[in-house]
Amino acid sequence: MLLPVLLVVLAAALAVLACVAAQLRCVDAARGAARAAARGDDASSVREIGQQLAPPGARVVVSSSGEEVEVHVTARVQPFGAFLRLPGVAVTGRAVAAVEGQP
Repeated sequence: MLLPVLLVVLAAALAVLACVAAQLRCVDAARGAARAAARGDDASSVREIGQQLAPPGARVVVSSSGEEVEVHVTARVQPFGAFLRLPGVAVTGRAVAAVEGQP
């Protein structure tokens, strides 16, 4: 009786760890892309940097408003894979950076 409960708890812990890891990758991707955008890199290279750092299938959105650039990275995580047909978890990361060279 105890073993099935332990397996369920272990599976839940692994699912949480997978979601946290993906969320941290989204934050890192947003930071990297925001730094590149703040340096003045072109939009395609900023998105490419975000895509490289983000989890697979993530969406990178870059917006700028005057002195700041903002990057949102969103991904859907399925900790147990698609074969169990469980709903995925949406994770996001956001970063804002001041545009370099602005007075």
